[in-house]
Amino acid sequence: MNGNRGEDGDGNGGMDVATGPSDAAPREVVVAGSGVAGLSAAVYAARADLDPLVLEGDEPGGQLTLTTDVENYLGFPEGVGGMELIERGREQAERFGAEFERASVESASLETRPIELELSTGETVTTRSLIVATGASARWVGADGEAELMGYGLSTCATCDGAFHRGDDVLVVGGGDSAMEEALFLAKFADSVTVVHRRDELRASEIMARRAREHERVQFRWDTELLAIEGSREDGVTGARLVSHPGGHPKEGYENGEEVTVEDVDVGGVFYAVGHEPNTEFLRDTPVELDDDGYVRTVDTGDAGVGSDAAEAPVGSGQAWATTATAAEGVFAAGDVMDRKYQQAVTAAGTGSMAALDVESWLESETAAASARSEPVSAEVSD
Repeated sequence: MNGNRGEDGDGNGGMDVATGPSDAAPREVVVAGSGVAGLSAAVYAARADLDPLVLEGDEPGGQLTLTTDVENYLGFPEGVGGMELIERGREQAERFGAEFERASVESASLETRPIELELSTGETVTTRSLIVATGASARWVGADGEAELMGYGLSTCATCDGAFHRGDDVLVVGGGDSAMEEALFLAKFADSVTVVHRRDELRASEIMARRAREHERVQFRWDTELLAIEGSREDGVTGARLVSHPGGHPKEGYENGEEVTVEDVDVGGVFYAVGHEPNTEFLRDTPVELDDDGYVRTVDTGDAGVGSDAAEAPVGSGQAWATTATAAEGVFAAGDVMDRKYQQAVTAAGTGSMAALDVESWLESETAAASARSEPVSAEVSD
């Protein structure tokens, strides 16, 4: 998925948040993240009268705010701006009673009841349940001009933006499976796709590398890196500056004053495919399970449903449809933070709604269990 900077300038959306775990009753649910997944979860949770608190994070709206036009989101036949889509989602969530605060989670005590969240504002929020929708941030390469042109011809998502580059010559930066997938997808639209890789061999799997090498519109620039992207927000990307060195990693040689080859090329788009970083640092050393790259693992709960005593297994075990539940009781995940494969706005929105429905079911089961525990046991009458 492809980042609303500056919505509520007062930093807390006008709401009172407890300064300590004993100062207020726990929330029913807190949603960490305000991208499409978080907003979708907030809409569903608010409509279920769960009064969700949405923690917007440092960059409200997530990666979608870096996309100028979204043409593949259902219901917008003429397309919609990424920022507009996020703003509409927030208005919709607020309409049903969701509250927003400009804060992120610094640390989480997930084994306590209620859950305690330490926020970047220094405040502590308690909650019965938590939906993690903090997303994943695309890695950038540090080329000159990338901050200005991200979303204006520079993209981190070919599926999102490839159709805007019909007839263009484009660059793909990267050497793994993701870069090959991006290149092959872009070849449907672009006149030519050049994969820029800093070494002379790919990290991609053999089958993906072979497909890219055999495609007539895909070519490779080995031992090459991107130094700068040319263009403007008015004109989009118009060119790029590349540096090459036969020993690989040419930027190092360039910065060290070694003899390298610098070349300016005319291109109409640049795509980064060097991976994503899931925003899960606050979940490390908690019961939530993360994979080797930091993505949240959700679990299968069998036919018994969320909140039951069903055996849990990692996604992909084949036991049942995977829910959004995590290995930590009362903690659920949605969007790119748990989806390393699709990472689309529409799939993020879908998992957001799933997480809210799972939370509602879990809260109901917890309330029923607590009620059952509190009922007095009637004495048996003996003969």
